[in-house]
Amino acid sequence: MSGNTASVVAGSTSARGRRARVALRVLQVVLALFFGIASALPKLIAHSSAVESFDELGWGSAGMYTIGALELAGAVALLIPVLQSVAAMALSALMVGAFVVQVTVFDGEYAATPVILILPLALIAWARRGHNTDLLRILRR
Repeated sequence: MSGNTASVVAGSTSARGRRARVALRVLQVVLALFFGIASALPKLIAHSSAVESFDELGWGSAGMYTIGALELAGAVALLIPVLQSVAAMALSALMVGAFVVQVTVFDGEYAATPVILILPLALIAWARRGHNTDLLRILRR
């Protein structure tokens, strides 16, 4: 490969990598907005739909506020570089729980939503896994 060809290949590879990083960042922002606004906020302001759902579960307001706080914390952490991978894993675990609840309590009415959310969260957890080493280094201090 000539030097000129190598620089063209390297340039296209770096441009592709940059686009992938930007797309991943956009995905993280979209998911953070979803979890923060569409999912956590109704629970944290005790919107009637959230209250009804948690009453039907038998978890009451304590469960509702706890889940809302966890979702909001995950949404914020998705935007903090050192916490991105851990946040995506934690939100994925929360979505596994949501799936189980949807299937067992609500007859699977909205069971697809948590499954759909797990896929991009798993991608983020994997793509940002390098930050886990940084987080461990901070925690060991």
